[in-house]
Amino acid sequence: MLASTPNIAAIIRTFHVLPTLQTGSSGSGSSRYISSKASAIFKDAKSAEFLAAVGDKESLSLLGGLPEVVVTGRANVGKSSLLNSVIGRRDLLFTSKKAGRTQTLNFFRVGSHPGRLVVVDSPGYGARGRPEWGALFNHYLETRKQLCRVFILISAAHGVTVTDEAMLSSLSAQIQSVDSTCWTLQAIITRADALKTNGRAQIDQIGQDIFRIAPTCLPPIITSCPSKGVAFGIDEVRKSIYHACGILP
Repeated sequence: MLASTPNIAAIIRTFHVLPTLQTGSSGSGSSRYISSKASAIFKDAKSAEFLAAVGDKESLSLLGGLPEVVVTGRANVGKSSLLNSVIGRRDLLFTSKKAGRTQTLNFFRVGSHPGRLVVVDSPGYGARGRPEWGALFNHYLETRKQLCRVFILISAAHGVTVTDEAMLSSLSAQIQSVDSTCWTLQAIITRADALKTNGRAQIDQIGQDIFRIAPTCLPPIITSCPSKGVAFGIDEVRKSIYHACGILP
């Protein structure tokens, strides 16, 4: 069993009312090569495909084969907007200002047929979450052999909230306590464009908070996906997914 009973309870509670990848110097040939290979996987955006929405444990066994990464975060933290940008499709994932829209584990295949990897969008946790969503998510973490990395999204504007801290702590504890854990953990800071004065200090503080709570968490990737304007950090997320899934050229 992947998580001890307290960790399972902590993850389930975060769904209720508990409310940068380093690949060498930027000028190196290897970094440019990695970036181009990662971009190539996501280049054919039209080939990205919705596979299934899973709302129960039994249905998980019907999907499989490709390496997977899963994205979690507080409800309305910007998961859908980020994933649309990463996958390269503006409308593949439904975006909404109303929290709690995602209520199932949603699987999306990336790369030309038969695909190279799968990105999984999970329900948001926090005040708009539900305990049953947390139970499904925890079961997924426990049993998914092809899971390579868990990305947890943190809002730049709100910083690490109480529910973020509970989830970070639980995920990090699982990595440290179970030898069979095959996935790694990385934070993504979203909506960094919303920060005005003293933004750099706020980002630094969020990074320090993440490391304090979850020392196993990889350095956070800073992103922004505004509806108008230039997105940033997307290629870094793609590179992280590429590395996590161990995809060879």
